[in-house]
Amino acid sequence: MRATNQPVYMIGVAAELCGVHPQTLRQYERLGLVVPARVGTKNRLYSDEDIQRVRRIQRLTQHLGVNLAGVEIILKLLDEMEEVRIDMESQLLEYQADVERRMQNLMANSNAPVRRDEPLLPAIKLRRRPQTEI
Repeated sequence: MRATNQPVYMIGVAAELCGVHPQTLRQYERLGLVVPARVGTKNRLYSDEDIQRVRRIQRLTQHLGVNLAGVEIILKLLDEMEEVRIDMESQLLEYQADVERRMQNLMANSNAPVRRDEPLLPAIKLRRRPQTEI
């Protein structure tokens, strides 16, 4: 199975998958809305993530009436929100591991009975909510 960010589609195939004209993809690239990988100086290769991004742009412009300047702002905010989410999850996992380590150290010097088959710190399970379609 390949990664979703692996560039594999030439511009013609990507345009067909998105239901747009190749010139539309070139315009989105000029505006910085989509950044396909380059092979040499001419050939663009689009990934599955790029395809999803173009489809999102199409939904925003065609179904919600957002202009391309608005799409740029919305996509930037969504990208920033995703970065913050990933960072927060990472920080939470680091904090959880640190607390667990500290509790292990405390319990190692204690006579209190401790179960060894489960974590000392009952932690929340991170669940991603389904992403709403934009």
